[in-house]
Amino acid sequence: MNITVTGATGFVGRHVVAALLARGHDVTCVARTPPPATELPWRDCKAFVSCDVHDDTIDAVARLGVPEVLVHLAWPGLPNYRDLFHFERNLPAAYRFIKRMVEAGTPQVLITGTCFEYGMQSGPLAEDAPARPDNPYGLAKNTLRLFLQALQSRQPFSLQWARLFYLYGTGQNANSVLAQLDRAIDAGERSFNMSRGEQLRDYLPVQEAARSLAALTGQREFNGIVNCCSGQPISIRSLVERRIKQRSADIALNLGHFPYRDYEPFAFWGSRYRLDQLVGKRSQYDPTDYLPK
Repeated sequence: MNITVTGATGFVGRHVVAALLARGHDVTCVARTPPPATELPWRDCKAFVSCDVHDDTIDAVARLGVPEVLVHLAWPGLPNYRDLFHFERNLPAAYRFIKRMVEAGTPQVLITGTCFEYGMQSGPLAEDAPARPDNPYGLAKNTLRLFLQALQSRQPFSLQWARLFYLYGTGQNANSVLAQLDRAIDAGERSFNMSRGEQLRDYLPVQEAARSLAALTGQREFNGIVNCCSGQPISIRSLVERRIKQRSADIALNLGHFPYRDYEPFAFWGSRYRLDQLVGKRSQYDPTDYLPK
């Protein structure tokens, strides 16, 4: 298939591009800044278009054409989940871009949502749980979904909404707990500051998530919400301890140094029953298998 991926050079995007190429698709990559054309996976892409799809002065259809599938990952400003620009700028810009693409004839759109759309509900969370976003990012994402569902009544297209839970791996945000831990280990620090780490979260290697997203593009008849998650809760402390063991590091945990975040429930994780039905059960993995060593 002819697939266009926005946000192609981002944390999730680069892995999704690689997963789509592995499936034999013709992939057009879109991002504001082009990467080195000779590097993987970019050198195997059909084309790379350098533009900001949220810029209203750009004719996105003229630049990108009309793909069979649009995978929309672009969303500036993360991980500042509580900033108002998510619904003041990103939401209307994303809606206008996607609307133009489907009105031009794109029949299938896959968009990444977020587990924050569920708000402060405790897990396990299935897709039929009500959306109760509690921060601007979750609110903006969920509202975009509602806008696009309303658009479907006027302009029929397939809308696949994949709610991402906690992803990690190569390219992860430098301020994520595992990235900070790796830096502390590399620097030879004797202790690592963190919360008490008792929170239960749903962690999934980004490569696994990318493979699931790539597989969803092949489900042409699927229209709706699907959790992109592991389905297995794990405490942050356990995840950190496994990483320390994997790296054979001698570093103590300074538990309770940071308070728990007030915009996340204490324990929540996703149900992946629907995802398993659509793309098959995930491969078995240790939660630290995909971390760079």
